[in-house]
Amino acid sequence: MMQPALPLRDRAVVLSGIILMAAIAWAYMWILARDSMSMCTVNTNPWGAADLLSTFLMWAVMMVAMMLPSASPMILAFAGVNRARRAKSLSYVGTAVFVLGYVAVWSAFSAAATAAQAALHSAALLSPMTSGSSRAIGGALLLAAGIFQWTPWKNACLHHCRTPLGFILTEWRDGSRGAFQMGWKHGFYCVGCCWLLMALLFVVGVMNLWWVAGIAAFVLVEKTIPAGPLIARAAGALLVACGLWMVFPRLFGNLFG
Repeated sequence: MMQPALPLRDRAVVLSGIILMAAIAWAYMWILARDSMSMCTVNTNPWGAADLLSTFLMWAVMMVAMMLPSASPMILAFAGVNRARRAKSLSYVGTAVFVLGYVAVWSAFSAAATAAQAALHSAALLSPMTSGSSRAIGGALLLAAGIFQWTPWKNACLHHCRTPLGFILTEWRDGSRGAFQMGWKHGFYCVGCCWLLMALLFVVGVMNLWWVAGIAAFVLVEKTIPAGPLIARAAGALLVACGLWMVFPRLFGNLFG
């Protein structure tokens, strides 16, 4: 079955909303990166509630900046099917409700990332710029992320993210609650696909916007272009190599020195 086509005007409205939300999120991240001394991430004292809240906000906004563009095919598919239902006088709901469910899942992930960052901070395993200070932990994260790129779970989650119409037609739920649940479920698959890639920010620096942008671009590529699954596996092999180099630097030095 072909995906219901959105009229150019409706498509422009949906894409403009996505671009605007992502742009605001990136602008917020850029301001934080420029004024990193005001962030709790450079605070060497034990964190309080305000530190946890600001870190959660940072992660939540960063997930919107990184992940919302890659979800645009799914959001457009939802909007197209929803418009077709409206034309047939069937129940429909605003696309924003679907997006809200999607963002809610990444907000839950942001809460978990905040807890992980607080634990690493408490154990003095993060540098002032929130990159890992332990080669062993950094290498383990790279190895885990690389191996995960080859697992059936990664493939299954990536498949759901790459087949918007199939997901919409099989997971359709009526009403606002249903749209939120659909957004939540798609977000769940997205988190399942990308959570270890996001964990790599603890290796390269949570506030390193070049790496944030690079990971966001990679996620967009593996979800949207025909060669995405192949690129995902190739990246996995590269991550494993980097992880081995971090864990066994002397071995690599002897091999290539």
